[in-house]
Amino acid sequence: MPGDNLIRGLLLPDLELTSSFFRKDRGTNLLEARKTSAMEVCPRCATPSKTLYDRRLVRVRDAPIRDKAVTLTVLKRRFFCKPCQKPFTEPIAGVRKGCRTTERYRRSVLWACENFSDLKSVRLAYRCSAGFIYRTLYHQLELRRRQRLYPWPSTVGIDEHFFRRHPYFGTREFVSVLVDFKGRRLMEVVNGRRSPELKAGLDYIPGRQNVRFVVLDMSDGYKSFAKAFFPKAQLVADKFHVLRLLSPHINRRRRLITGDVRTLGVRRLLLRSSFHLHHGQRFLLNRWLQAHPELNEVYRVKEAMHSLYRVRGYLRAGRVLTRLTDELARTQLPELKTLRRTLMKWRTEILAYFATGLTNGRTEGFNNKAKLVKRRAYGLFVTPVSS
Repeated sequence: MPGDNLIRGLLLPDLELTSSFFRKDRGTNLLEARKTSAMEVCPRCATPSKTLYDRRLVRVRDAPIRDKAVTLTVLKRRFFCKPCQKPFTEPIAGVRKGCRTTERYRRSVLWACENFSDLKSVRLAYRCSAGFIYRTLYHQLELRRRQRLYPWPSTVGIDEHFFRRHPYFGTREFVSVLVDFKGRRLMEVVNGRRSPELKAGLDYIPGRQNVRFVVLDMSDGYKSFAKAFFPKAQLVADKFHVLRLLSPHINRRRRLITGDVRTLGVRRLLLRSSFHLHHGQRFLLNRWLQAHPELNEVYRVKEAMHSLYRVRGYLRAGRVLTRLTDELARTQLPELKTLRRTLMKWRTEILAYFATGLTNGRTEGFNNKAKLVKRRAYGLFVTPVSS
């Protein structure tokens, strides 16, 4: 019967509905049910028992139905185990021992936390405390994480993410984000950026020898960690971080000339690649730079680096990079000398991009999502609570 199928969908497995009614004053569906099994197995000695000891009513909160709360009142039986000489209570599928909520109620809370705009909306819709929401959220996320555990993939991205300021010292605290490129998902988040912290937080994941490519920004700490932790991987320097090496120096020299005016039109033109400017913009910018030779020299090197990434082929890119570093050897500007040392130090990782075409854009995307979640949380930081 269709009605029987509907009732079976509302109830937990092995339960039989005895009565139901709706309380308008509380907006709650009250369902009374009982278990109909002929016998139960003792959890201590695994002996089947049919000897009934007593009965008791237990109220369990279930997932809402069409925004209406659902409460199950279950008449639970207690059986007597003769070998143990002790009574035991029959279990209910879908309700963990000692809990007064069903597992689908907890999964529904996780769904609400992922889709509702704030904590208050979840608390009002599910009629529970903020502490219960946090405990349930962390427990359900841990269950989901365990279901998705698998060995290291072939391509991994590493990046840092600003997490919070220390509540006492005020220092900036960071976490390290590792992303599975092939699976398009967040692999792990580890507190800190140092190699011992990363190793301690990632040792449990098997298959380090599977990793063939590691995409990272130009961080010496991440470089040394990746070489030691992923021995068979080739490191790839992220294109975006290479191209922005001169951006702070261009801004610094531009501020000495124009002042700290962020809305100035030339500021945006200086940071963009001239390849994407139209003819009139290039003409005006070149005429303005002729009056400032040192800034013009830094800008020309920045354009040469953009030209490097328009080269196709590993060998051709290697020749262009060599020619660029040779030209930088004749400069007298300190920032360009530093740039030359950096390019020579990271030469292998920079050229690896032209063989793989990999960037850290996917990792940066997960960082942006994390920032969005933090903004919606209004800066609230909560320590995970064990369930």
